[in-house]
Amino acid sequence: MCEYCGCQALESIDQLTLEHEAVVNLISRVRDAHRDGDVPRMAGAARAITAVLVPHTQVEERGLFPALAVDFPEQMAALEDEHRRIEAVLEEAAAGTPADPTWPERLMATLGVLRDHILKEQDGVFPAALAALDTEQWEAVEAVRAQVGTRLPQPSR
Repeated sequence: MCEYCGCQALESIDQLTLEHEAVVNLISRVRDAHRDGDVPRMAGAARAITAVLVPHTQVEERGLFPALAVDFPEQMAALEDEHRRIEAVLEEAAAGTPADPTWPERLMATLGVLRDHILKEQDGVFPAALAALDTEQWEAVEAVRAQVGTRLPQPSR
């Protein structure tokens, strides 16, 4: 993922980036399961993606996006809309393997949207945040993270 602008030096952005990397790895698991025709495995990986995205999305939507919406209202609204569309398809696997025979292909299409969405954040939102947010706004982002946590394993200390 992105390392050119230095935004990952901020813990808030580094954590969001680590979550993106975890999601990209999980997307690979979905692709493998899809290739193998293993819809239950696809559903399991979709649930794992959801687990990572729930706190991630809250940090973005309650902390990062509101701070950027002042200068970039349309872009932040579009990203939030993508969140809703991605969540809707992932949610279909929440209780198990979806019975809808169109779900596997819809999931694959949605994961393409998710991958593009991640690139927009990595290459646009995070560098913009580095340039635009002040200390108080970063503290607000960090406060949301403190409330919602993360679903990534924490390193041993």
